[in-house]
This record gives sequence, structure tokens and C-alpha cells, in this order.
Amino acid sequence: MAERLITGPLSTPDTALEVTLRPSVFADFTGQAKVRERLEIAVQAALQRREPLDHVLLNGPPGLGKTTLAHIVAKAMGVSLKCTSGPTIEKAGDLAGLLTNLEEGDVLFIDEIHRLQKTIEEYLYPAMEDFKLDIIIDQGPNARSVRLNLPRFTLIGATTRSGLLTAPLLTRFGVRERLDYYGADDLQRIVLRSARLLAIETEEAGAREIARRSRGTPRIANNLLRRVRDYAQVRADGRITAAIADRALAMLEIDENGLDEMDKRILETLIVKFAGGPVGVNSLAVAVGEEPDTLEEVYEPYLIMEGYLKRTPQGRVATELSYRKLGLKPGDGAQPSLF
Repeated sequence: MAERLITGPLSTPDTALEVTLRPSVFADFTGQAKVRERLEIAVQAALQRREPLDHVLLNGPPGLGKTTLAHIVAKAMGVSLKCTSGPTIEKAGDLAGLLTNLEEGDVLFIDEIHRLQKTIEEYLYPAMEDFKLDIIIDQGPNARSVRLNLPRFTLIGATTRSGLLTAPLLTRFGVRERLDYYGADDLQRIVLRSARLLAIETEEAGAREIARRSRGTPRIANNLLRRVRDYAQVRADGRITAAIADRALAMLEIDENGLDEMDKRILETLIVKFAGGPVGVNSLAVAVGEEPDTLEEVYEPYLIMEGYLKRTPQGRVATELSYRKLGLKPGDGAQPSLF
């Protein structure tokens, strides 16, 4: 049979799908109930006073909804949202351009705010507190300071590492919220909602299977839903059942506990090559062929939360659960040498 030629534009990319799957109002945002309630109250109070919302800091691992909440807050306030990230603001002029283009009440969202340069961060202090910006023009004997008056705005900062923020910056955020990993029930509701938006026929058991392997993270759950959709479309009748989800995730090397191939490589390397630890993160990163920052921010939080790994002052240590996961016993790994 001749292959069918498909013409015309391809389906919407994953990046665009990510936007469409994001809830746009508080009522559609699943999980983080206490954080959502506190933000709703802060927004309603600001609207009643006809004032801009206090500056907000959202802290937590990647993929839990910090950017989504920033969009929801801006929409609830009825103002525009301007987005940027810490590393892209390289000089004071970049920050001045962002701030002076804001209108009264607008929201400026800075992702990865902990990666702001310290000199740029100091320019933010008077901007956040007094809505004024002092910039230096020219150099040497011709240098002079110019003060710009700014509209009253709301800064929403998102960070995965709040410990890297300086105390002066932290104290200027009137609202500070931490987002935690999601439970399987909340993730199941998120998967079912995304499946409806993408017109994917999904059974509750299939959504549950995806949810419990999503590492407590909505972004991962939505990504897995798309990959399982592809498998169901090609290898089955397009309907996502528990069995189809299980086979698709097994093909992706994601086990029943949500561990992927890199997670297992980290645990196996720690046990077999380093006798279960302790070992420093830099040595472990070299051994598995990954960057130390990626290990610390992407893989380790879930492994620690699930009890597979411990951080100690001496380094990373494998737990008894990680030995059982790999079918090993303490002492199976290489013995550390004194020389």
C-alpha cells in the first residue's frame, strides 16, 4: 500500500501546547491549595484598594507552576505581564528599558531571579521600594546620576534556589510563597484536564498511571501525556488505558516509581563505583556525564524526596532503598581505596 503524503502545516509544537495547557484563572489551577488561596486573597485585597499588588517571590523546583501563577495573577489584576529572566538582564540599561516601558500596575515577571548580577540587583532595590531608578550616564569626570520616576508596578520573581538571593532583595518581597511537589491525585486531575484540551481519549486509570510516574511535577506529567498519546496513536487505537500507558512509559524507560534512565545511572554509579558514598557532587557528575548544577537542580531533589539519596557534609550517600531498587546489597559496590 502506498504511503499517504501529508501536506500542510504540522501540529502545534510542544512549546505552544505548553501555553495552551496552562490554566488562565485561579479556579482552573490544580494543587498548591494554600498558595493559591493566599494569592487570591492578596489579589482581591489589592483590587479593592485599587493598588498594585505587593511584590511576589515564588520559590520551588522547576515545572511546578511558578510562571503559570504569574500569568494568572496578572490576568486577575487586569494588567499586562512583561516576562524576562535573570541571565538576560546584563546591564543597567536593560533593566531601565524594562521598567520604563511598564504602565501603572503592570506585572514584571523575572524568571530565575537568583541569577541576576549583583550590580543589577542593587538597581532593583529603589525601583521595588520607592519606584525610582538611579542610573549612571557617561564615565569618568562626565559621569552623572539620573533619577527616573517609575510607575507603581508589581515584580514577580521566580527562583529554584531562594538561598542564593541576598537578604536585601528577599525582604523587599511582600509575598513569598513556596511551591511543593504535587500528589498523585492532583496530577491525575491535571492529566485529565490536559487530555480534554488536547482531545485525547483517556481513561482515569491511564491518567493515574501517568500521574504517579511524573515525579510530582505537572510539566513532566503533560510531557509524558504527549509521549503516551503518540504511542497510543501508533501502537494502539489512540485511547490511553492503564495498560497502554504502562507499555508506553516502559518504552521511555520510566519505571513505576517515576525513575528514568539517568536516575538509575546516578544510583548505580554511586553504589557500584563509589561503594555507596559519600562522594562529592562534582565527582558524581563526571562519572555519569552530567553537569553538577543539573544533578543538584533536576535529579537530586526527587531522589532525596523519595528516599533514594542523602546529602551529607561529606557528600552524597545511597540509602538502603536505592540498593533494593537496583537489586543490590550493601557491600556489592567497589571498596574505596586508601591510596
